Amino acid sequence: MCASRPEILFPLFAEVTALTGIGEKVAKLYEKLGVTRVRDLLYLLPTSVIDRRLRHTAMGAQEGEVVTVEVEVGQHRPGRTESQPYRVACYDAEVGLEVVFFRARSDWVQRVLPPGRRVVISGKVDYFDDRLQIAHPDLIISRAEAESLPPFEPVYPLTQGLGQKNVRSAVGQALDRMPDLPEWIDPGLRAREVWPSWAAAMRRIHNPEGTGISRADPARQRLAYDELLSHQLALALARARMKRGKGRPTTGDGSLREKVLKALPYAPTGAQQRAVAEIAHDMGQEERMLRLLQGDVGAGKTLVALMAMLIAVEAGGQAALMAPTEILARQHGAALMPLAEAAGVRVVVLTGRDKGSRRAGLLSVIGDGSARIVIGTHALFQRDVAFRDLRLVIVDEQHRFGVKQRMELTGKAEFGADVLVMTATPIPRTLALAGYGDLDTSILDEKPPGRQPIDTAAVPMGRYPEIVERLRAAIGRGQRAYWVCPLVDESELSDLTAAEDRFAQLAQELGPEHVALVHGQMPPDEKDAAMHAFQTGAKQVLVATTVIEVGVDVPEATIMVIERAEAFGLAQLHQLRGRVGRGAGRSACVLLYEPPLGETAAERLQTLRDTEDGFRIAEADLKLRGAGDVLGTAQSGLPRFAVADLETDMQLMQIACDEARLVVATNPYFGGDGTGPASEPDERAKALRILLYLMERDVAVRFLKSA
Repeated sequence: MCASRPEILFPLFAEVTALTGIGEKVAKLYEKLGVTRVRDLLYLLPTSVIDRRLRHTAMGAQEGEVVTVEVEVGQHRPGRTESQPYRVACYDAEVGLEVVFFRARSDWVQRVLPPGRRVVISGKVDYFDDRLQIAHPDLIISRAEAESLPPFEPVYPLTQGLGQKNVRSAVGQALDRMPDLPEWIDPGLRAREVWPSWAAAMRRIHNPEGTGISRADPARQRLAYDELLSHQLALALARARMKRGKGRPTTGDGSLREKVLKALPYAPTGAQQRAVAEIAHDMGQEERMLRLLQGDVGAGKTLVALMAMLIAVEAGGQAALMAPTEILARQHGAALMPLAEAAGVRVVVLTGRDKGSRRAGLLSVIGDGSARIVIGTHALFQRDVAFRDLRLVIVDEQHRFGVKQRMELTGKAEFGADVLVMTATPIPRTLALAGYGDLDTSILDEKPPGRQPIDTAAVPMGRYPEIVERLRAAIGRGQRAYWVCPLVDESELSDLTAAEDRFAQLAQELGPEHVALVHGQMPPDEKDAAMHAFQTGAKQVLVATTVIEVGVDVPEATIMVIERAEAFGLAQLHQLRGRVGRGAGRSACVLLYEPPLGETAAERLQTLRDTEDGFRIAEADLKLRGAGDVLGTAQSGLPRFAVADLETDMQLMQIACDEARLVVATNPYFGGDGTGPASEPDERAKALRILLYLMERDVAVRFLKSA
């Protein structure tokens, strides 16, 4: 137990073994549900509700419906063999039904259902040969016992070895242990929304009625807001701590940026110019910059990143760009080096592949400052990498890293570096607040002039030969094409086409001299050779997995074939499609699918055909797949909420974000007086501190202590 946790919370953070009926063996079962403390039981929410109200008759009950009805026990009909069911005829006020047992002991059945006795049975109804029956009832009790049954019974998640009765008992004990916590929600907001207290809301959500607690129920809304407020408060504290750290203004004279702009064959879009201005303004402040740059596929984030890095270089410092994969890091290097050279700026790329003398040489030029822009993978924040004057850190595809990794890299700066986070996947508003609530945002919502629309078609796999013939004709015209598959090699668990098998087949059909293969499991040298062959036109068709999803830029590629497109998410399909349409020629994207399509898959492909707007696609993807799948919860640092729902609680998230930032800006305990956190919290701060610990945002409290 955390020694600094407020004493009032101690009963909730006791081990579950402190509860009656939970020993060490049962505790291991609860651990599989993510439950180790009493507090965890409170946030193990019911998934549904059973209506146990006593009814007059089971007549008209739907298959699978739970009914509770009083019956008179009739004739017993044991099975002739062990494998045959034991049937007991019973009669309620209007209809006959059978109670069925499989492999039940005859003496036990006789004891619990003696002929002629009136009992109350409760269980799930089904029909066998048009006869109403209840197999293995949940309850066989007396009428008197039935009177004390709760009318509605919560149903909890289970794991093998744990039953509903055990979990309900444990949750009941947890509810009894709830302390009287002070109110942390703003009084005006709580009064306006008519929200109950925390304890009252918790009791209501564990004692649902009817079909359960709706998302609009005040109890659920209140508990969801608690989660969102604690999360946003933690982000706001992290933001305040970063900004209170050592920082310094970084301003440039614009000379290097001007040279790069003159070397460009096009003018930056208004959105790009606006983003660069926002970044330049932030870098010029005493506080550290914490900014998110997001934009649609092909909106020009790389140029904005270069302009930002040149500001650091113009100020006499260095900049680092961290990418999630080696392919993307090297692609960034290839794209940025020619432009940086036009400005006379040295760029180096450092990845885990660099060894021995090569690595030593790279570390030397990074350390002495002659390499002004450094691009790499996670290798950039290894211990032996030292910068001379790191002013700006850019993290590309942030959702593939973690906040901890980002902070490790920024910690290398002697004077806290400015931070720019980039994502190539447009993020729905709610998820942006959840994952990046500590960052200011710049959005690129324009594409460079001259970008052609991409013709997108969904085609069944049966037309594969036709697609190959069209590809053959395109190769004859000098065009280049991607062919993306969802797997690397054959899997017994899946019928999805393997990239290696498709490569072999296309090489046979189109000629091996035309086809290359790249996937994440290949040795780096082979991968580089395949990419180089495609980029130079030595090979016209690149068979690949989603390793080419982001960052790969071959303007001459005008055809994208995505095989088994129904297996991909919407945002991923949009990213893959964005690998074409980068040159002057008209491009096409073919979504090859295996019929019949499910409703969700059909909606995904139709959405992709209807629009190229990444922000619209991101919102549609959120509705179809959910927050965890859109950003990849495990990798993203996106919180796992027990009550709040990122798809439906956008308004609550915005309120929580505004409230958290207000608290951190105005409450002295959270640093709102401008000189750092006060040592003694007031009553509101004490309540919010309890909330942070209750929601296990302990790191936020550590920010307060270390500031």
